Amino acid sequence: MHLRPLAVAVLALELACASNEPRPTPAAAAPATDAGVSSARAMESPDAGRHGIDVGGMDPAIAPGTDFFLYANGTWLRDTEIPADQAGWGTFNILAQKSLVRTRAVLEAAAGGGAVAGSDERKAGDLYASFMDEAGVEATGIEPLRPQLAAVGGLRDKTALARALGQQLRADVDPLNRAVYHTDRLFGLWVAPDMAKPSVYVGYLMQGGLGMPDREYYLAESPRMAGIRDRYRAHVAKVFALAGIAGGEDRAKAIVDLETRMARVHATRAESFEVRRAYNPWKRVEFGKRAPGLDWTAFFDGAGLQRQPMVVVWQPKAITGLAALVKQVPLATWKDWMTFHLLDRASPYLPRAFVDERFEFYGKTLSGAPQLAERWKRGTFATSELLGDAVGKLYVARHFPPSAKAQVEALVTNIRAAFDRRIGALDWMDPKTKEEAREKVRTLYVGIGYPEHWEDISGLEIRRDDLLGNVHRVSVFEYQQKLGRLGKPVDKTEWCMSPQTVNAVNLPLQNGLNFPAAILEPPFFDPVAPPASNYGAIGSVIGHEISHSFDDQGAMFDAQGRLRNWWTPSDFARFEEAGARLIKQYDAYQPFPDLHVNGKLTLSENIADVAGIAAAHDGWTTSLQGAEPPAFSGFSGEQQFFIAYAQNWRGKLREAMARQRIITDGHAPGHYRALTVRNIDSWYTACGVQPGQALYLTPEQRVRVW
Repeated sequence: MHLRPLAVAVLALELACASNEPRPTPAAAAPATDAGVSSARAMESPDAGRHGIDVGGMDPAIAPGTDFFLYANGTWLRDTEIPADQAGWGTFNILAQKSLVRTRAVLEAAAGGGAVAGSDERKAGDLYASFMDEAGVEATGIEPLRPQLAAVGGLRDKTALARALGQQLRADVDPLNRAVYHTDRLFGLWVAPDMAKPSVYVGYLMQGGLGMPDREYYLAESPRMAGIRDRYRAHVAKVFALAGIAGGEDRAKAIVDLETRMARVHATRAESFEVRRAYNPWKRVEFGKRAPGLDWTAFFDGAGLQRQPMVVVWQPKAITGLAALVKQVPLATWKDWMTFHLLDRASPYLPRAFVDERFEFYGKTLSGAPQLAERWKRGTFATSELLGDAVGKLYVARHFPPSAKAQVEALVTNIRAAFDRRIGALDWMDPKTKEEAREKVRTLYVGIGYPEHWEDISGLEIRRDDLLGNVHRVSVFEYQQKLGRLGKPVDKTEWCMSPQTVNAVNLPLQNGLNFPAAILEPPFFDPVAPPASNYGAIGSVIGHEISHSFDDQGAMFDAQGRLRNWWTPSDFARFEEAGARLIKQYDAYQPFPDLHVNGKLTLSENIADVAGIAAAHDGWTTSLQGAEPPAFSGFSGEQQFFIAYAQNWRGKLREAMARQRIITDGHAPGHYRALTVRNIDSWYTACGVQPGQALYLTPEQRVRVW
């Protein structure tokens, strides 16, 4: 089970391994357009029903060496319209839609009343039914929130405030999984293996407090950002008005001013991803001296952390700055801030006026989606997020056969072996460093389809007639489950994603990977497709995730998940030199005239893309055992491999979401991820790329990592 706020644009997913972005050219960016055919055709292509690359979605008029993304996807981009309830559309969104439809079916069956009382299936069905009871939600209004609102209103001093802030704390962030990084609570808690002692779980305290996605939304001086701030202020005031609380405009101004002060003390995204600076173990009794201003004794008591001898602080300056603000800012402003976020966080589960207002800002303004998703989509997504494992069990029973699991495991075996061989063949790496790296590969845990152990929710109460109560109980239950792990032995096989999620992830502290069932579908994985397309598509994703163990962050952890420098100085200097060149390569991509890709922010993902393609290609060629791969629609096996890779990143975004992703996402836009092939020697031969073409790099210019 993994809880996070219900997304307003249900399928505009923040993916740990993917981004669906606008369609700029390599040199200059044109904002994404929505012109084209109906969204129904976006689900299909002229090659629908065929197994392999989508030839009909390509644009042969564009040379591969001019723009490989448009060559592989140009016709699809031209003919596809972003659905009205989406901020973007592409390969991942289409699969997410497929998973959503399947999940709806299992939830409707579970909600039918035939499931055993108290079973996980019954709980999933009852939660879904409580969301779909729109009339009941309208009739109930905000009454379920009254006790919490009254508790905030009754705070009399800063000690009570500190305890209440602690009671708000949730384990809702993960700095190494950039999809779940942001929290609108003052702090976030990440429960994970201890970087110094990865055999036990520890708590990591993270910066938070912002209602908008990132500090840049508060601090950037552009007219566009200033306009977004004005609309956010209006949104805050409107939420107060909907709740019947007077003085909303003055309260909103004070709240936005407070969050702007929070943003000023926040670490940047790039700074937050510098793992070597993030491990700062503070003794609980030292917090008052290290971060004065907040009554930490009351805070930890409210958070249930009063018995923890130590908490790791991820962004020390931010935690110190936020604590100081607690003292500096009047209690009345803090109470208004807590009241607003309590209402705003609950808005997806409140009457339609709250839902519409939340969508107006977070959906239309921040994401660009013109239309709210249908209620069944929002209900399915919410239930799947809140009860991930309970829903996942039902999902895989219907949609992930053992044969598919076995076939993907064979792919993993080949790609893992290829990565091991590539490490062994490196001519620049010291033998001792090589052995450490190969040990990481050998001991890597790879979870395929679904977890080995389902989460036990037998102690969770779900009521068919209490949506907001269900959401609150799940939130508290999950938090208590996470707290219960602190100091306990680590389960290396623990998953952080549900099987119905279209995504994949590397967990460096566990030296493990998760590949949920929902991503193991065409076009990523097709059991009857030519191996070349499977290796180019899901194989490159597998290679990408393995490679994360050796990107600029993953390389900091050893085979046991310990934060330890196992490199010789000369080896690490060589690795960092390659990373610097990759930063420069991606900094040169400019999706919009006023906004370029942040090569440092996206470095981890870019390293994993380069290494992942190379490992997947090696795994594929080895699997052929010298045989000639079959052609497909006139394309050689080599060409199929690279086209399948580029079609992974097929997608387009509305401009608002595209800009948000560039500022906040650790992944480069999908267009540029497809261009990673320009660092792979075999791509040049396969696709006939010549000097003078836009993407051509001399052999010396190509970045080679692993």
